[in-house]
Amino acid sequence: MTISMYQASVPPLVRSLTNLGGILEKAAAHAEAKKIDPAALVSDRLYPDMFPLSRQVQIATDVARRGIARLAGQEAPPVEDKETTFPELIARIQQSITYLQTFTPEQIDGSEEKSITVPLGKDKSMDMPGLPFLLSIILPNVYFHVTTTYNILRHNGVEVGKMDFLGQP
Repeated sequence: MTISMYQASVPPLVRSLTNLGGILEKAAAHAEAKKIDPAALVSDRLYPDMFPLSRQVQIATDVARRGIARLAGQEAPPVEDKETTFPELIARIQQSITYLQTFTPEQIDGSEEKSITVPLGKDKSMDMPGLPFLLSIILPNVYFHVTTTYNILRHNGVEVGKMDFLGQP
C-alpha cells in the first residue's frame, strides 16, 4: 500500500489545526471559569525568548497554508498577523482549514520530486524536493507550534490532555 502526498499532508494538517482550535476553545472556557484575563494566556510564552501563544498559532497556520500551496505550485493568500483574542485565533485556524480543504489530491499528488523554493529569510532561500519539504519542514513545524501552544496552556492550568492534541481517530 502506498500513501499519496495529499493523504500525507492535507488530512493530517486539517486534523492538527482542528485539534488546535479545540484546545483554544478549552483555554477560552478555562479563562472564563477561573476569571483569568484571556489576554494573559494569549500573550504568554514558555520562556522570554520564545514567541507568545498568539504567534505560535499564527506560525502553525502560516506553515500549513503556505506549505500546501507551494506543493500545489501556488502562492497562499497573505493573512495579516493581528489576532489578540481566542475568538480571533480560532477564526484564523478555521480560515486556514477552509483554505486547505480547497486543495484536491490532483493538485498535491506527484509533488514528491517537485522542486520547492523554501524562503530562509529576507534574501535567502533553498530548493528542495516536495517529499522532504513535507516531511522535514511542513509537518514538523506545524506540530512544533501546535505543541508549544498546548504546552503554554497546560503550563497555565488549562485542563487539556494528549487526546486534545491527537483528536479523535
